[in-house]
Amino acid sequence: MAKINIKIEGVAYQVEEGLTILEAARECGYEIPSLCSFNHGECSLASCRVCLVEATGARGLVASCVYPVAEGMEIKISSPKAAAARRLSVELLLSNHSMNCQQCEKNGHCELLYVAQITGAREGKFLGSKTPTCYDDVSPSLIRDTSKCILCGRCVARCQSAHGTGILGFEKRGFNTIVSPAADRSFSDTPCILCGQCVSVCPTGALAEKSEIEKVDAAMLAGKHVVVQTAPAVRAALGEEFGLPIGTAVTGKMVAALKRLGFAKVYDTNFGADLTIMEEATELLSRMNNNGVLPMITSCSPGWVNYAEYYYGDQLDHLSSCKSPHQMQGAIIKSYYAEKNNIDPKDIFVVSIMPCTAKKFEKERPEMEVEGLRDVDAVLTTRELAKLIKRSGINFNKLPDEEFDQDIMGEYTGAGVIFGATGGVMEAALRTAHYVLTGKEHEAIKFEAVRGMEGLKEAEININGNVLKVAVASGMRNAKVLMDQIRDGKSPYAFIEIMGCPGGCVNGGGQPYVKPMFLPNEDTNILDTFKEKRAQALYSEDERQTLRQSHHNKQVQALYKEFLGEPNSHKAHELLHTTYQKREKYNTEFVNNVINKILSSGGKKEDVISTLTAFTAYSIIYAYDNFLGDIDQVIVSGGGSHNEYMMNILKEKYHEKVIIENRTDAFEAFGFAILGHMTLLNKPSNVPVVTNASRQVVLGNITNPPYED
Repeated sequence: MAKINIKIEGVAYQVEEGLTILEAARECGYEIPSLCSFNHGECSLASCRVCLVEATGARGLVASCVYPVAEGMEIKISSPKAAAARRLSVELLLSNHSMNCQQCEKNGHCELLYVAQITGAREGKFLGSKTPTCYDDVSPSLIRDTSKCILCGRCVARCQSAHGTGILGFEKRGFNTIVSPAADRSFSDTPCILCGQCVSVCPTGALAEKSEIEKVDAAMLAGKHVVVQTAPAVRAALGEEFGLPIGTAVTGKMVAALKRLGFAKVYDTNFGADLTIMEEATELLSRMNNNGVLPMITSCSPGWVNYAEYYYGDQLDHLSSCKSPHQMQGAIIKSYYAEKNNIDPKDIFVVSIMPCTAKKFEKERPEMEVEGLRDVDAVLTTRELAKLIKRSGINFNKLPDEEFDQDIMGEYTGAGVIFGATGGVMEAALRTAHYVLTGKEHEAIKFEAVRGMEGLKEAEININGNVLKVAVASGMRNAKVLMDQIRDGKSPYAFIEIMGCPGGCVNGGGQPYVKPMFLPNEDTNILDTFKEKRAQALYSEDERQTLRQSHHNKQVQALYKEFLGEPNSHKAHELLHTTYQKREKYNTEFVNNVINKILSSGGKKEDVISTLTAFTAYSIIYAYDNFLGDIDQVIVSGGGSHNEYMMNILKEKYHEKVIIENRTDAFEAFGFAILGHMTLLNKPSNVPVVTNASRQVVLGNITNPPYED
């Protein structure tokens, strides 16, 4: 990229052509207050106007997050004009913001308060009405509070860029605009995979995980036997909450903190990861030898499983039936561990410390229980664990390194450790697959081809002259590429790993926030490198392990010998395996529940029809009020115009504005079908002589979103 000459605050610099002013300023050592720009233009709405600066060649102040640098440009950041404009922008945001900061989940990590401090903005400068608040806490994983939303659009951009699902968007208009799922639904009524990536990028407390700290507190107070397990990715990020550099592994200190918090036993989910590999490898062998469904796909990531159930319900037989590692380990704790320690499983409370918000949903699935007992009772994110430690007065950085409990599930291998990085599950599987398939060890321990942060990777392993092709994907945009290949019958792979979050669990939605303004000692490119640094912490721990292949875990071997029998045994299937269900993208369960409730309470079919008719009518009114505003006429055609009850509801709302055109039943539907077909054929469909258009054009467009990384 060519270099160009610019000046910032009167000082000359050379920067790469194509950078925004904000990016160029950061490279040159300046920090312009910003809210909407994230990770080099992932979101480029320039909606908050917090990063305004003066720049030569511009007619007025410009948003530095989207305005490109140019040869000879002179940029003024600290001018009175720019400083005053930035302060005004922040004060306007504060005027529409709920300032109950003490109760906010982002307290200490709020970018709005940070820029308020930097710009000198003060609350209360502007008074008046605030945007109506929507508070959604129905989902077991996520909370949405629009009173804290600043409409920056970062969550909208992240959902689209990571997954291509577009769950979040801007709803309503004007002062009533909010960010929400379609029609202001709850997350639980949408095909949201609950990954928490939106939470990771939200600058305020508008999006947060649903905390289960109080549930853990209650179990402790009730005298339950509370056992905790920690996912591998947690140790690679927890230290960031205590000021340690990104990529610092804090395994020993984490264990020490958990023991001081009063947990009866502290285990590593890596044991469950080793167990998962044994079950998965055996399942793969069975499929390959018995003409089973291939490729087989990992099922460790609940975000990915959610996506598969919503978007590829016809391909669920490709997923491994294995539960995720923490669910497996929870089931073993409440069976094998309970038996060994003569404890009633009903008295055991299992807590999983996870980097993932989707795990909170996963533990609630009806399939995740055995004999009426949940495998896991509570899931805390890495951030929630940090809160527990801080409130307890524990000086984390001064803790000694301590070991996990070693009794019956304390041993783990390096293969279990690397589960937290994209490609880690595949690498762990490949380390064992060769042994399971041939009875011989594979020479290679490391499989570099599946490492790295690329969204799509593939590799091959030679097994007795047969080449086993495998693939790895993270983020649902990339998963879609592989799933479309499978659906089209063109997949060349035998085994596929898919992780919900880009980069894998190290970038889970429950990990510490990576916000450069709160990380002054990190490199300026930390948003581009933090995933690699966290992953490297796991790979380094893997290399320090004496045992690096799951099938060498002696305690896993003992578990099979004493309790399970063998991998994929009947008992193993009862405890360690699960099923999946095709799910509707926009929850028809709600409608079905309404219908069943009416009928079960003695209602008649006529009551059901009346309820659904009213629901339809009020949905039309909701759409008009929130998306159209004032209207002159409501013209009704089609079969619904014959429904007197529905028409009366519309007339009650819009009175004489309702015009019913019964004689043209379905005419409009046919008209739009024709127009859509013409667009599909790329043929013009307007009539200039009627509309006074200057020429014939193709109306609308068909957009196929890119799915490349």
